[in-house]
Amino acid sequence: MVNGITVPAEKRLKGYPRLFAAGLINGIGDRFSSVAMLALVLQLTGSGMAVGISLGVRVLPYLFMAPLGGMLATRLPRKAIMIVVDLLRIPVALSFLLVNGESRLWVLYAGSFLMAAGEAVYSPVRKSSIPLLADASALLRINGLEQLMNGCVLILGAFIGGIVSLWFGPDMAFIVNAASFLVAALLLWGLRFPQPDGRSTVQAEEEMFQEPAAGGQGTAGRFQTLKVVARGSLALQIVIGYELLVPVINGWDNVLISVYAVQEFHAGDAGVGAFYAALGIGLSLSFFAGRLLQKRLLTIALSGLLLEGLLHMTISASSHFIHVFFLYILLSLAGGLGNACLDTLVMRETPVQLQPVIFGMLSAAGGTLVGISMLGAGWLLEYVEPRMLGFAGGAGFAGIALLLAGYALMRSRQKKVSSEH
Repeated sequence: MVNGITVPAEKRLKGYPRLFAAGLINGIGDRFSSVAMLALVLQLTGSGMAVGISLGVRVLPYLFMAPLGGMLATRLPRKAIMIVVDLLRIPVALSFLLVNGESRLWVLYAGSFLMAAGEAVYSPVRKSSIPLLADASALLRINGLEQLMNGCVLILGAFIGGIVSLWFGPDMAFIVNAASFLVAALLLWGLRFPQPDGRSTVQAEEEMFQEPAAGGQGTAGRFQTLKVVARGSLALQIVIGYELLVPVINGWDNVLISVYAVQEFHAGDAGVGAFYAALGIGLSLSFFAGRLLQKRLLTIALSGLLLEGLLHMTISASSHFIHVFFLYILLSLAGGLGNACLDTLVMRETPVQLQPVIFGMLSAAGGTLVGISMLGAGWLLEYVEPRMLGFAGGAGFAGIALLLAGYALMRSRQKKVSSEH
């Protein structure tokens, strides 16, 4: 069912492979660039603060641009938005070729900011397109495929990107990134959303917002309806709490993975790529593990977060590179299962016309907090040992999982008592 009109499942599934392929190619190119960028920053500065800044500026634009992407998706064709964003990022990706010394790091920071702004618009538009290309019964499988895609991006993009950066220099990685945006845009050009009755998806969604049940027309109506939906859904409340709490610590880990590889294990570019490849292997395995799970998605997500915390604490105490490599695989496996469950819950609990808005809001909150967290990690690493910071982050993850589980249990008991009376 799309916008109240039944569309054969086989027709609706034809578009997702193209969306998947575009995301895969786009992501691999971006990872090539990211690994090269981090290695270049550490090579030029040797500073944890510089790493924190370079990562932080990539997520700060989410505060403003992610909600914009969500709103644009309710007014403009989603395919057009994604294609334009990909094409605009090509010259920005090539601007990194100008960074040949510490005095030009500002070019890298500015380019990273613009690239992130594009991704902030692109991400909620892409994610909210998935339910339009897949049946509701297939959402968990599709979100598992999204984790598989992220895993392949890390394996192929991060690991091979590290090797390419080591052998051919960072410039080649930046060129590959620019080329990937062009290829992804060409793939999206052939994407077709279901268009029953000759109406565009945007037109059909706009008509739905004009119904009285939507709480009013326009932006105010969307947010009012979203508040009502969230108030009545424990799953959405947990997801919102997750997106407000977990990113506060998650930025530390994004900085630490490079610092561990380069400064703790002295493995250089290849070490950074290997650790990201381990994350990719875990995400890929989460797709196959997730196919065995169909129920209790909220419990699985919170258990995965608790396990992530325990694994982060273990990683902080490990002195062997190969041990940390396998621990990152387990950590990413748990995180991938949790992410697939949470995304599926949002898609199931939220009306399709509200999904661009809620994904934009969640992306904005999560991205902004991760950016602040990365900047904080860069500052903390000037005063705290990396392993101590990693242990504290793991303890924070475990605490958040227990807090959210306690809230879910309390609300469930309250609902049970109310129903008995």
